[in-house]
Amino acid sequence: MSGLLLDPWFYAAAIPAVILVGLSKGGFGGAVGFVGVPLMALTMPPVQAAAILLPILCLMDIVSVWTWWGVFDRKMLVDMMPGAIIGIGLGWLTAALVTEEAVRLIVGAVAIIFVLRWLYLQFRHGVDHAVAPNRMAAAVWGTVAGFTSFVAHVGGPPFQVYALPIRLDPKILSGTAAIFFAATNALKLIPYFALGQFDTANLTASAVLMPLAPLSTIAGAWLVRRMRPETFYPFTYATVAVVALKLLWDGVAGLM
Repeated sequence: MSGLLLDPWFYAAAIPAVILVGLSKGGFGGAVGFVGVPLMALTMPPVQAAAILLPILCLMDIVSVWTWWGVFDRKMLVDMMPGAIIGIGLGWLTAALVTEEAVRLIVGAVAIIFVLRWLYLQFRHGVDHAVAPNRMAAAVWGTVAGFTSFVAHVGGPPFQVYALPIRLDPKILSGTAAIFFAATNALKLIPYFALGQFDTANLTASAVLMPLAPLSTIAGAWLVRRMRPETFYPFTYATVAVVALKLLWDGVAGLM
């Protein structure tokens, strides 16, 4: 690990990764925070990258929840969190069976379909079209988000598949996502510890990168507070589309 911390390529990959994840945690860029693990995986095994990033994610969650304190949709959290807990449990039970490549491929395909559906609805019903909350759909997508978050820290796209079409105020959506993933990531600490991922080496690397977490998260929230819904939603859907294409590419490449 001392060699990793002395490697300039580690910082070249890890610093942008943490900044992008922090901006996403603050609410800016939607699911673009998924790039954290792939970027860091350029210089280390993906599992180690995920383990190093998790404590940083937890700190970002604390900052994000504090930043959006009191601004959230209670019903969405109540409907989605039980599924997220089930998804984390499934991820833990199948940790040795499910590959990150397969998860990326599945999530990428779902996200692409989701964006295409949104484009169709905008064309048919107009830009202000919103869907009603649905408890069953919330439970399903909460479960998927919990599972993919555990396996590869890619819980953002499944969460947004359910949350974005409801068209909450951007600030309320950001605050709701902050609480959802703060709870999800906190729960993930237990199985990650049980799987032996929090050794001294990984925690040292987390500590080195930790100062970037609050700054990038606050910057993301600052940007969201200044975006109007008619700008926020197209931008967020665009980032989901880019993320989906990258996930599909990584998934196919990893399985070939």
